[in-house]
Amino acid sequence: MLSSKERSELLSAASAEPAIFQIGKGGVSDVVVKELDDAIRARELIKISVLPAAGKSAAEIMRELAPRLNAEPVRAIGRKIILYRRSEKK
Repeated sequence: MLSSKERSELLSAASAEPAIFQIGKGGVSDVVVKELDDAIRARELIKISVLPAAGKSAAEIMRELAPRLNAEPVRAIGRKIILYRRSEKK
């Protein structure tokens, strides 16, 4: 669980970063989860854009993705999701 200070620092770090992945009408498939797992393993902090065709809100998708990626949900704002998972290497 992230403290409010940690969450604030992560939001600040993610604000300048572009979304590295988009979730569209295909939704959250196993392939999407695998690609996101690879990305979060490499970066620790990822920003995802949810397209209107996804059929779900960003908050719903974040609640679905976080446990599947073993990641901490940082925030869902509009159509953006920010997830964090501490690196196993660091």
